[in-house]
Amino acid sequence: MSANLWSDFRLGTRDTGDTKADGLDVLPARDEHRSAYQRDFDRLLFSSPVRRLADKTQVFPLEPNDSVRTRLTHSHEVANLARSIGARLHHQGHCFTAGSFALSVTEVLAILQSIGLAHDLGNPPFGHQGEVAIGNWFKNNPEVLGKIPDNLHAEFVKFEGNAQTLRILTRLRQGVGDAGLDLTCATLAALMKYPVRCDQTGDLPSNKKYGFFYSESDVVSSIRLRTGLSDGQRHPLAWIMEAADDIAYSVLDVEDAIKKGILSPDDVYFSLKSDVREESGNVCSLLKEDFRRVREREPKLSVAATREIKVSYLRTRLIDRLIDEAVDFFRDNSYHISDYSLSSGLLDHSALCKKLKKIARQHAFSSVGVTRIEANGAEALSQLMSFFWEAITQREHREKLDSRRCERAAYGWALLSDNYKEVASKSFSAATSDLKTYHECRLLTDMVSGMTDGFAMALRDSLKAEGHIRTGYSRA
Repeated sequence: MSANLWSDFRLGTRDTGDTKADGLDVLPARDEHRSAYQRDFDRLLFSSPVRRLADKTQVFPLEPNDSVRTRLTHSHEVANLARSIGARLHHQGHCFTAGSFALSVTEVLAILQSIGLAHDLGNPPFGHQGEVAIGNWFKNNPEVLGKIPDNLHAEFVKFEGNAQTLRILTRLRQGVGDAGLDLTCATLAALMKYPVRCDQTGDLPSNKKYGFFYSESDVVSSIRLRTGLSDGQRHPLAWIMEAADDIAYSVLDVEDAIKKGILSPDDVYFSLKSDVREESGNVCSLLKEDFRRVREREPKLSVAATREIKVSYLRTRLIDRLIDEAVDFFRDNSYHISDYSLSSGLLDHSALCKKLKKIARQHAFSSVGVTRIEANGAEALSQLMSFFWEAITQREHREKLDSRRCERAAYGWALLSDNYKEVASKSFSAATSDLKTYHECRLLTDMVSGMTDGFAMALRDSLKAEGHIRTGYSRA
């Protein structure tokens, strides 16, 4: 089978040259209307990791207001935005080709929806602050890191949700052929926003973070074999997914700050008008006219209703403008995208996007309510990691991960996910002596990062009430 960017080869497929030989895709004739990429989206949509995003932080942790976004609503919106960018590119005549291979627009949009929906699956509880909390636990326990090869330390002290996403989809979800959800190589390649290891990071958009763990090196090799991509080469659709995520962060996180009463639509408008009026096309003048119509046409509306209508105008105008900017940049730089020489993201040069992100950082992410809950969440994760590390390592036989444990460790071991334990046991048994601790640490981070915000806090409180964990940041 020749390599191509749009490879529909699945990791669980037996290497016979037949992409339907894995027992998963031998489907009834009535289901043949779905392409391989559409089935990728369906598998993701019905998976438990996607459902768990409903109780994971986007901006405001443990938020009781249902209209404020969770990581799940954020992911659905990123999927929608990625599809919109792809559709607009197609409408303007862009053809998604690679060598002699070309995809229909329906198949391209299916991949974009899939990677938009899946892009944050590996984020731990409390979002990026959860990543920091995991890293801090390892920094505070150097005796654990000391048992791991030096070149792999960054996987733990700089824990990366993007890499955990690939691990979830290809390793941790149980399925036929030990291939996780068994997605196509094209979808998995497009999902890898950072196609480098932890020791290959740099200053480019595609390597400023790492995108896969050592434990998934074989998976990445298989993906590259089928797609023809090399180290550091980003799939063209990954640029679109990144831009969709940027739009969601810049526009929709600001909208959530408005819904929380931290900002008003007029605050955002006047801030944009003063800073990016010239660089944002006519978006400021359009918003000025929109807001004027609201005041003049509906003078009897309540303050709340007026605010809601203005928010709708604000969201629509800003998203439309940023999609235009992303499409224009992709189209103008399509050659550099196809030869893997592009050195900036689709919206890296957008003054409007930068200003909106600044507003979100100043008024949403840095608010007292957010930082207080994130601090409490970080403490909870630290305590849970110490509890589960004891459960993983305090066993009768060092060389057998599932050997007998004393009562306290046995209780913690029983609380660990059976899926995660099974994956860890296989890896641990096959590992050389210098990598045994590495796979123990992978099990620890699999468990903690897979928790939802609410579950992590409830479990910590329960274990604390039972006397199994201590207050304050704890060491292993």
